[in-house]
Amino acid sequence: MRKSFFKWRCMENKYPLDGASVKILKALQQDARLSVQDLSGRIGLSSTPTWKRVKEMEKAGVIDHYTAVLNRARVGLKNCVLAEVNLARHVENVVEEFEKAVQEHDAIIECYATTGQADYMLKVVTPDIGEYDAFLHNVIFKLPGVSEIRSSVVLREIKPPSPLPLDHL
Repeated sequence: MRKSFFKWRCMENKYPLDGASVKILKALQQDARLSVQDLSGRIGLSSTPTWKRVKEMEKAGVIDHYTAVLNRARVGLKNCVLAEVNLARHVENVVEEFEKAVQEHDAIIECYATTGQADYMLKVVTPDIGEYDAFLHNVIFKLPGVSEIRSSVVLREIKPPSPLPLDHL
């Protein structure tokens, strides 16, 4: 019952996906560098229909972009901090200015508007804790509207970023 309800709710703003399209998405989330031939072999379709489905899903925005997942430590970004941020005022221009400013800083690799104790949750990566301290003082404290910041240093990643679950489709 729950799965069918969830499936129905997802149909509201969802691109229609059949079994072959879901298989394509799962395979591309594991390895976005697959050739069309390798991809078609994995899902059991010939190359042309596989290529057409990929292009349709790219055009529809189901496939948002392609990227490489890097090892943070190996590129010198050993420090990861989850920062909870509250704004002093929740007026439209302050929110817009804050969100625009967050986009401009590469050390902020994720930002979510949240409910609960924080208005926003930021994921910030830096080479070390000293760099995070400098980033706090030089950037985060100066972001528009910021009134409070609570930082939690990540000791280790238990489950790194992973593919989206698609079983509900």
